[in-house]
Amino acid sequence: MSKYTREDIIRLVEEEDVEFVRLQFADIFGVLKNIAVTSRQLEKVLDNKCLLDFTALDGFVKTSDLDMYLFPDLDTFEIFPWRPQQGKVARLICSIRTKDGVPYEGDSRQVLQSVVGEAAKMGYTLDVGPECEFFLFGCDENGLPTTKTDEQATYMDISP
Repeated sequence: MSKYTREDIIRLVEEEDVEFVRLQFADIFGVLKNIAVTSRQLEKVLDNKCLLDFTALDGFVKTSDLDMYLFPDLDTFEIFPWRPQQGKVARLICSIRTKDGVPYEGDSRQVLQSVVGEAAKMGYTLDVGPECEFFLFGCDENGLPTTKTDEQATYMDISP
């Protein structure tokens, strides 16, 4: 059973004063990409009518016409808790489809879903998720970010 319906998302965006929705997808290298649309464009997005030109992205075939659609996965809708109380920002993770509505073979998400489906047919269950890795950097005397860190740990240490 789905977590959200189209109507649920429209209602939540209105009730929670969401101003922007980030449509996220992974490029062929698995790097997260996104475009932000205003809440006024949400119905168009939920109708799978968000057409983008993918020729500018690395890893996509450079043809004269690589316009494709973002198909949002409604169950991935989240309102970012670290954004302002008014004019909030939400996200939807999307799959990439051709103009004919066919899943794009270079869509990392579609490839992963296909492999998970193949494994299921063989009796396997795959648990897949992102891994959050980051470093905390300091700021200079003007409050601008630097590449200096006060961390003492190295990769995979049990404690800093």
